[in-house]
Amino acid sequence: MMVDSGGAGDNGGLFGDKGTVTGKKCPKGLYGTFCRECPIGTYKDIDGSDEDLCTPCSLELLPDRAIFIYVRGGVREPFCPYKCISEKYRMPNCYTPFEELIYIFGGPWPFALLLSGVLLLLAVLLSTLRIKLLESSSYCANIEHPSSHHFPYLLSLSEVRGTRAEETQCHAYRMYFMGPNTFREPWHLPYSPPDTIIEIVYEDAFNRFIGEINSVAAYDWWEGSVHSILSLLAYPCAWSWKQWRCRKKVHRIEEYVRSEYDHSCLRSCRSRALYKGMKVGATPDLMVAFIDFSLGGDEKQVDMVSIIEKRFPMCIIFGGDGSYMSPYNLHSDTLLTNLVGQYVPSTVWNRLVDGLNAQLRTVRHGSIRSALVPVMNWIASHGNPQLRFHGVKIELGWFQATASGYFQLGILVVRHDYIFQNLHQPDLSDRSNDEYPRKDAASAGKSLEHLQQSWPYPTHALSRRKIIGGINGGLINDATVKSLEFKRDIFFPFSLLVRNTMPIGHQDSLQFLFTTMLLADLAVTLLTLIQFYWISLGAFLAVLLILPLSLLSPSPAGLNALFSKEPRRASHTRIYSLWNATSLTNIVSSSKFWVSVTFMLCEIY
Repeated sequence: MMVDSGGAGDNGGLFGDKGTVTGKKCPKGLYGTFCRECPIGTYKDIDGSDEDLCTPCSLELLPDRAIFIYVRGGVREPFCPYKCISEKYRMPNCYTPFEELIYIFGGPWPFALLLSGVLLLLAVLLSTLRIKLLESSSYCANIEHPSSHHFPYLLSLSEVRGTRAEETQCHAYRMYFMGPNTFREPWHLPYSPPDTIIEIVYEDAFNRFIGEINSVAAYDWWEGSVHSILSLLAYPCAWSWKQWRCRKKVHRIEEYVRSEYDHSCLRSCRSRALYKGMKVGATPDLMVAFIDFSLGGDEKQVDMVSIIEKRFPMCIIFGGDGSYMSPYNLHSDTLLTNLVGQYVPSTVWNRLVDGLNAQLRTVRHGSIRSALVPVMNWIASHGNPQLRFHGVKIELGWFQATASGYFQLGILVVRHDYIFQNLHQPDLSDRSNDEYPRKDAASAGKSLEHLQQSWPYPTHALSRRKIIGGINGGLINDATVKSLEFKRDIFFPFSLLVRNTMPIGHQDSLQFLFTTMLLADLAVTLLTLIQFYWISLGAFLAVLLILPLSLLSPSPAGLNALFSKEPRRASHTRIYSLWNATSLTNIVSSSKFWVSVTFMLCEIY
């Protein structure tokens, strides 16, 4: 029997009086006068009609991604029914498929140990495969029959390559392009012909050729625009875009000089007829390009002898720009090696080039003043003593300053019979008040004119002009290195902090360690993407596209660098480092992944 009050009557009737209602107690799961279901999230396991008998369900038995649901007839047991908040999660624990996989193997810790073992096994297999592939490729290259190169396809007379001795004998001068080869400042050549080749070219036709080649070397506006957009979105893509466009530009210049230009600026009739008087080349890093001028063979004998004698002193421009992606380097191709080989054995020259490149790798453009001092000390202590026995000396210098303040580093290869009494007399390389690469090339020209006027001996100025060969620049030593100016790279400032070192004697161990780290990075990246996909599609797209593909790119780039051959491994490794530095989402995603694993451990323990 339950006490109840009467309700309002119909059609203006009076209220009913208090009375009683006779009925049975509500069964389990129901409460109240009319035995309704207990509210969602509560249960009732005894008979009775009192509302207080509906007890809240225990939250300890409810998974984090679940909610209680309505049940017809009420909940009669302490274990309340629930469902997952999304269909992406699976009952009964509302785990993602990835989390279910983890718990199949016993939980996060056993799964992590198992994954580590699998990664180590894969690292061993990949390291073994890499060694086998690289050894087999090098072995095939060594046993390749040399006669395979003796019968090329049919070529025109202008494309048939001569012997190395003939190319060396006919070579007259190497003219370097000026500028850093960027979209804002592309390569260009000065209009006045150098003194070395002024006797083998027509000056008017040469100036017209320079105008045409400069227009060919210029970039279109949209190429720079694409580079700017990619620099904001993903800098490694911008760097790859720039490398691709530079490579296309070098091929375009080569094609123009080889096939399209009629070589009308050359005095040699044979060179004009065969299109063999000029040849375009570039360093492997595409930072320096040049045109090699050769004699045609029908010049006057006196002219040929004088031109050959003017090869030395020889200016060799360094490749690179002093950044992590393009360190300074001396690229000595076959022609340069043969030219220097007339006085220095190739073994001595190659060892010097390797040693100098090892020193140049540590020269950063942001600290060029202090970084060049060890290079100069190495040249004085190790480089020149080896060359002095053969009558040759090298000097460090800067060359070809442009209006933007950009200049190129290089060396002068000088024969002793061309050196004046003392190369370090009060000349271009030692005067403290000299003007070095400043704001524009005009100031450099005024500086050179002032220096020539202030020389105590006229022969010194003449000797200096013969050394440089018409290229604006000067020598670098302890006094003048402080006058060098430089510009910092605002697009990638952190590259100046990276030191590229190579441990000796531990290459195999380090490569195995790198393989393990790459596989671990790839595994964590894929598992993180799977986890974010099952959590939220928006989170998955955000992690994947911000920055664009920066989460997925480092691992393939690292594997590509690991399986690359020796000549290209360094550049591929730098690309991997660039992607790794850009991949900020990799760090964020990995931290979120390990935070989620930590939460799982906290739930268990």
